[in-house]
Amino acid sequence: MDFIELWKTFLLSVIPIMVALDAPGTLPIYVGLTEGLEKQERKRIVRQSILTAFFVTVGFILVGRAIFNALGILVEDFMIAGGIVLLIIAASDIVRAGERKIVATSTFGVVPLGTPIIAGPAMLTTTLVLQGSYGYVPVVLSLVVNLLLAWIIFAQSDRIIRLIGINGSRAFAKVAALILTAFAVKMIRSGVYKLIEG
Repeated sequence: MDFIELWKTFLLSVIPIMVALDAPGTLPIYVGLTEGLEKQERKRIVRQSILTAFFVTVGFILVGRAIFNALGILVEDFMIAGGIVLLIIAASDIVRAGERKIVATSTFGVVPLGTPIIAGPAMLTTTLVLQGSYGYVPVVLSLVVNLLLAWIIFAQSDRIIRLIGINGSRAFAKVAALILTAFAVKMIRSGVYKLIEG
């Protein structure tokens, strides 16, 4: 894979992962749960969550396909099933009235922020499907870039909330969920087309 092709596949995979990760949408949850904590504690939680999300997602990318082969599941099957799951997640996020109520603990950075909030079904489904289309290197690079961006967003949460407000962050999350809905429909359509062609 030459540099131009790598760059192209990187760009094609970085946006869907960004939408699936939805760091701005997770920001209100993070801010609400870490309110009142010391700055060092919040830094530890951010580090915990990003590292957890990275290892869980990479592990799923590496092992997920082998599990599929053992169970006789095609990538097309997963694209359709994953698209349906993403569609339900995105649609429920669009119409959800209130925020999820989660209690912060000493392991909050690992569970639930690292997984399943950051490395949740949307992220895992998206990365595995993209890996099937573009390969490991572009997808892992896109994952790293998006997780670093999420790290910066969480680390600068106080400034971001002051700048756009908590409602601005929630509005951005709704737009991201709408984009994710469209991506889910594309996944279902692609899976059906590949099954028909195959």
